[in-house]
Amino acid sequence: MSQNDAQDTTKNTINSNDSTDASVEITPEMQSFYQRADAIIGVANSQLGEQAHSGQVGASLLYAAARYSASVASIGFIKGDDFAKEKDDIVEFYVKQYRQMLSDNLTDYAQNFDKYITIEKQT
Repeated sequence: MSQNDAQDTTKNTINSNDSTDASVEITPEMQSFYQRADAIIGVANSQLGEQAHSGQVGASLLYAAARYSASVASIGFIKGDDFAKEKDDIVEFYVKQYRQMLSDNLTDYAQNFDKYITIEKQT
């Protein structure tokens, strides 16, 4: 998905590259990261409609992220007891990551609010 495609097809997101510092080179790995995120957001946006509003879809997306993260975090453990012992550290790791990503995206959205609202209204 190109930058223009992301802007044209994504309702409730921004072009992922807009939040990065212009002096930061976007590596192929970073571009793949943003493309995966945009694809997931596209799926979430496809769920919007008469049966579900953005708050409901957002709640489902958060649940899916938590469920997937629990699965990812379990990789490498042999026993459930060992996994359970690491629960607090795992939660702390994911909460810290989410807090930073949310903060960065809220800052970006506020700084580009008029632009993003225009994109949303066009779709």
